[in-house]
Amino acid sequence: MGRRKLVVGNWKMNGLKAQLGEVEDIGALAARHPAVEVGLCLPATLIAPAQGVKGAAFIGAQDCHMHGSGAHTGCLSAAMLAEAGAGWTIVGHSERRQDQGETDADVAAKALAAKAAGLKVILCVGESLDVRDAGHAESVVSAQLLASLPEGAAADWLAIAYEPIWAIGTGRIPTMEAVEAMHRALRAALATKIGAEADGMRILYGGSMNGDNAAELLAIGDVDGGLVGGASLTAAKFAPVIAAAC
Repeated sequence: MGRRKLVVGNWKMNGLKAQLGEVEDIGALAARHPAVEVGLCLPATLIAPAQGVKGAAFIGAQDCHMHGSGAHTGCLSAAMLAEAGAGWTIVGHSERRQDQGETDADVAAKALAAKAAGLKVILCVGESLDVRDAGHAESVVSAQLLASLPEGAAADWLAIAYEPIWAIGTGRIPTMEAVEAMHRALRAALATKIGAEADGMRILYGGSMNGDNAAELLAIGDVDGGLVGGASLTAAKFAPVIAAAC
């Protein structure tokens, strides 16, 4: 299909200026693997400081607000993040859906706000263990994707990340067959909404990808990269994931 692999680290609530050396080293890794698009979604406090050391990696944010301004204490608009130097943002991460009660409509609105500010977007979807065990994972996650998909969704500014919620940070992952089936189902769901554009949309895997399993996961046909948590916090741990995407 010719989709360039996209490997993005999500540092979550980790990282101080003392860790900018890791950002610099990951940027150097990205330069050595130009076939892979590499990025880091950092805490907002590190987006501006990272600009001088990011090398060939792009810097992204972990969330944005759906409004451009207003009485939203503690929130950051997409324009603010872009001004700080972010080129991408995550929206709809399961930790925000669960902890902050974000709805599919909220996620779609955030994606549109990000696009309006010139940011590219990684839109996250995923299922709980109960849904997986009940045998409804593919239908539930496909429905969540379609309900979260913004108007004008296109492969040049939007990527999807499938994150089985029960696998995040646990070291557990679905079987390779289950990952393949889910990514295939998500691409089919996208096609019902955006037609042939779905062929170019990158769908990332986002549940405990690391140096030990990345090669096997990234070899699956509809897995176009990874949204990587703990394994992206250091260049040493992130390096084999990036290499596996080549």
